[in-house]
Amino acid sequence: MTLRILVVVLVVANVASALALVHARHRHRQLFVQLSRLEKARDELNIDFGRLQLEQATWAESNRIDQIARDRLGMKFPEGVETVVIRP
Repeated sequence: MTLRILVVVLVVANVASALALVHARHRHRQLFVQLSRLEKARDELNIDFGRLQLEQATWAESNRIDQIARDRLGMKFPEGVETVVIRP
């Protein structure tokens, strides 16, 4: 009788272990898919960040700013007689 109980307990433990293994593998696959999605999103954000840095560098270029100041705002460098030096 005790041998039968031992066999039943071992079979139940074996089935429980198999179910736990299936659950663990399924969870691993889910997490791997999520990781792949997050890595792809990270890569896309890095690409966007690089583009934004390039755009910022282009907008802040001194030649561009000088050209806009001359064309749109009518600004120019002051002539020598227009320059006033103030001393304390």
